[in-house]
Amino acid sequence: MKKIITIIIVSIIFVSISQHVKAEDVIIPDEAIRLRVLANSNDVYDQEVKMAVSMGVQDEIYNLIKDEDNIDDSRKIIKENIPKIESVVEKIFREKNYVKTFKVSYGQNYFPEKVYKGVTYKEGEYESLLVTLGEGKGDNWWCVLFPPLCLIEAEESDEVEYKFFVQELIDKYF
Repeated sequence: MKKIITIIIVSIIFVSISQHVKAEDVIIPDEAIRLRVLANSNDVYDQEVKMAVSMGVQDEIYNLIKDEDNIDDSRKIIKENIPKIESVVEKIFREKNYVKTFKVSYGQNYFPEKVYKGVTYKEGEYESLLVTLGEGKGDNWWCVLFPPLCLIEAEESDEVEYKFFVQELIDKYF
C-alpha cells in the first residue's frame, strides 16, 4: 500500500512540474547525449517511417540505460548496443515494407540551429546517436537521451512540443 501511495504522490509531483515547464526553462546540459533521426525526405511516408524509427530506437535505448545515472556508463552501453539498435531499425523497415538504406552512427554529429519561443538551440557538433534513413534529406526528429529530457517533435519546423521523459513514462504506464 505504501508503494502505491508513493507512486501516486511522485506522479502528481511530476505532472505538476511538467505542466509548468516553458520553452525558456528547458536547458540542455553540456554533458548530454542526443538522439537524432533524419528522414529520407519530407514525403508523408518517409516522415511516418522516421517517427516509427524514432520511437522504436528511443524505447530500445530507454530499456538499455533506464537505470544509469552516469553519462560514461550510458555512452558505453549505447556504443556496445549499436547492432541491437540497427536490428530495431531493420525490424521497423520490414514491418513498414520500407526499402531504403540506413546508417546508425555514434559520436559528434551536426545539429542545425533551432529557435523556438525565443530560445535558440545553437547549431553545432553534439554527442549523439544519429540514425540516417535513406538519403537523410528530410526533416529530423531529436531528443535528449541523457539526461532523459526529451524534446519530442523537435523537427525543423515551428512546432515543438516539450515533455519530460518521466512524464511520458507516467502517461504510458498510469
